[in-house]
Amino acid sequence: MAEHTKCLIIGSGPAGYTAAIYASRAGLNPIMYQGPQPGGQLTITNDVENFPGYPDGVQGPEMMQDLEKQARRFGTDVRYGLATKVDFSTSPKKVFIDDTHEIHADAVIIATGASAKWLGLPSEEVFNGRGVSACAVCDGFFFRNQEVAIVGGGDTAAEEATYLANLCSKVHMIVRRDELRASQIMQKRVTSNPKIEVHWNSETQEILGDDAGVTSAKIKNVKTGEEKTIAVTGFFVAIGHKPNTDIFKGFLDMDEAGYLITEKGSSRTNIEGVFASGDAQDNIYRQAVTAAGSGCMAALDAERWLTEQED
Repeated sequence: MAEHTKCLIIGSGPAGYTAAIYASRAGLNPIMYQGPQPGGQLTITNDVENFPGYPDGVQGPEMMQDLEKQARRFGTDVRYGLATKVDFSTSPKKVFIDDTHEIHADAVIIATGASAKWLGLPSEEVFNGRGVSACAVCDGFFFRNQEVAIVGGGDTAAEEATYLANLCSKVHMIVRRDELRASQIMQKRVTSNPKIEVHWNSETQEILGDDAGVTSAKIKNVKTGEEKTIAVTGFFVAIGHKPNTDIFKGFLDMDEAGYLITEKGSSRTNIEGVFASGDAQDNIYRQAVTAAGSGCMAALDAERWLTEQED
């Protein structure tokens, strides 16, 4: 038999847990399914120093445990499980967990996040959190006055290279083509910055390091075949993110990249009673604090919508 709930939260992380805290305190008795990575991307982030309230910084997994405890304290039913299918054509909405358990929810808050795209190198995984990162804004601070590398040729890579150049002694930008895909203004910022060296027509062969972390990167020119090793302590991957929204296709409006589209100034989607928060709908900021804020918005929007349905 299907289980009924007033409010279902799909996904965890800062957005999901914050939505759970607000929804619980509003008396919605939410059920949360944490998804394939309970706690989201921050569970693979070592040091978080830019989230308000942690003056000495905090380990990503510890911060997510704190948020989960807070959500549970107010009564959120936190469960392991993955939403594998939805049907938003009905009211209440139908969500299937692990292909077997059917839940009928009056309101649904989506907090499924986004996953960074990686190069696929084994060493990328080995040094993830020890010099390898997919977020320059999050981790660039730890590489002040050091040489770093960044991979990518789009606006995100150009923007993050410029950001890193303000902190680091030198930024090696590894670009597979002989030109940047970034906008003209971002291209100009990169090419006019003396601290950024662009390695054109290049791809990363391997990330090298030791017990302390990354020490260098081996790159290869795809046209000449020339290989060289550049000494860096940080290696940033900026080839894009993929929002975890595939199961909502056909029901929810999304952009070409798959980010959910919400009404301006709210978390409302095109389906009444379905609200989106965090990196599943944010392709600009992608920060823990903005994700948490949008989770709050989603819970408040859901509470107000549910109240309207009762009137």
